[in-house]
Amino acid sequence: MAAALENELEVDNEDYYSLLNVRREATQEELKSSYRRLCMLYHPDKHRDPELKRQAEQLFTYVHQAYEVLSDPQSRAIYDIFGKKGLEVEGWEVVERKRTPAEIREEYERLQRERDERRLQQRTNPKGTISVGIDATDLFDRYEEDFEDAPGGGFPHIDINRMHISQSIEAPLTTSDTAVLSGSLSTRNGNGGGNINLCVRRVTSARGWGELEFAAGDIRGPLFGMKVFRNVTARCFVTAQWGLQFSSHGVRPSATTMMARHLDQNTMGYLQWRWGSQSAMTTSIVRDTKTSHFTLALQLGVPHSYLMMSYQYKFQDEDQTKVKGSIKTGFFGTVVEYGAERKISRHSVLAATVSIGVPQGVSLKIRLNRASQTYLFPIHLTDQILPSAVFYATVGPLAIYLAVQKLIIMPYVRAQKEQELEKQKEDSASEIARRKQEAEASVLLMQESVKRIIDAEESKMGLIILNAWYGKFVSDNSQKPERAKVIDVTVPLQCLVKDSKLTLTEASKAGLPGFYDPCVGEEKSLKLLYQFRGALHQVLSGDTEPLRLPKQSHRISSET
Repeated sequence: MAAALENELEVDNEDYYSLLNVRREATQEELKSSYRRLCMLYHPDKHRDPELKRQAEQLFTYVHQAYEVLSDPQSRAIYDIFGKKGLEVEGWEVVERKRTPAEIREEYERLQRERDERRLQQRTNPKGTISVGIDATDLFDRYEEDFEDAPGGGFPHIDINRMHISQSIEAPLTTSDTAVLSGSLSTRNGNGGGNINLCVRRVTSARGWGELEFAAGDIRGPLFGMKVFRNVTARCFVTAQWGLQFSSHGVRPSATTMMARHLDQNTMGYLQWRWGSQSAMTTSIVRDTKTSHFTLALQLGVPHSYLMMSYQYKFQDEDQTKVKGSIKTGFFGTVVEYGAERKISRHSVLAATVSIGVPQGVSLKIRLNRASQTYLFPIHLTDQILPSAVFYATVGPLAIYLAVQKLIIMPYVRAQKEQELEKQKEDSASEIARRKQEAEASVLLMQESVKRIIDAEESKMGLIILNAWYGKFVSDNSQKPERAKVIDVTVPLQCLVKDSKLTLTEASKAGLPGFYDPCVGEEKSLKLLYQFRGALHQVLSGDTEPLRLPKQSHRISSET
């Protein structure tokens, strides 16, 4: 059973809820009513033609299978979790031991945890950072006459004055022990070195963990450290860290402790004390909500004391755009920063920040996160605050991003989506052909029932479906020429009309009797033109949107 869960379950093309046109929360009475209705429609004894009789038997079997699964609480719980694939797994010992749906879900969650633990054993979780520091002060702050006679003096000189590369991997030893091996190389103005670090972490309980750290290198001497974390209450936790740094000057001890507390659902308060070469006391408040992130921090210490405030606004768009600004002032001077962050692909995030400070000058920081790798490019523009440097640091990256986004990223993403869509269509071509054949057979079986329903509805000026189309429609302002991919579903929808009402649940319409998916992987809609009480009505509904007919808002005015 556990082994069967190792593979990801396939997405079923046949949704039992959609086939019966019931909600996922449907009661037994709702299931039984829908089942009886479809049985009357597809019962084989109603058809004399051998071919229609065969098709009716097949559709009747599908409906009966769907009802059998959803009417049984245990089977329904398994189907809700695993889909049809779960019902096909042999050896469902879980049903013999656990009788209620709640217990089945508990068993599934236990098996899921076991699978996660096995995956944890094999995961290394590599993380890396590459930072390239660039000195571009020659662009904005130089005397032209000093370079007139020098070779190439007409071009600004840009230097790479520092680099830093770091990498780490995790090695789970047991379900509670993890080893982290990391290393880094740094160089600045031609001088540099590297170091290696080994950290072993043990999760002692659900409330805490501890770790030991060993480090050595030519940048700094051997280091031995220890860190512990502990949840004091449900709203408060503390961390403590001790270290011994060995060097030619002797042993330098250090210690850091921090206490954090939830002030409310979205706000955390932190109090940190650090003792060592740069002792300090820091207190901060961080408020993080769905649309914003705010930080206020105060540090008193030697040699640095400062007050810092930052605010970040999160746009609720597909690209997860964020804009931020901060100000930091202290004994070292004042620094103002502003910037933006945006998701440029499924696994990549690009950010740019402009920093303006006294006496630091103006700098631009560009960061690219690609999966677990981080690429940093801090560019120092001027040692003084020059309006030209501020302007180009702000406008330049924005203009370059918009150009790259329009000319490179968007065409690439569009091409990738089209390739994935074509592959999906190829892989599902045979399945779609089968579903299309079943839908056409279902429509043939509905003809007599639809005639009776229309006669009954006409006699009382009820609900009559005049035209119904399902699939991808093409708008008049579409930028590229393409044809609509729709199918006629007038008969299937009229067949679902009962007592001058039609109700569709929020499941995909592709699973309804007489329907199939005419455009796999693309956005679909349902468009209806219907008559009720002698008046024309029209509605366009999304694929997974619930729909109830008739409605006054669907009525077409006489002027139209």
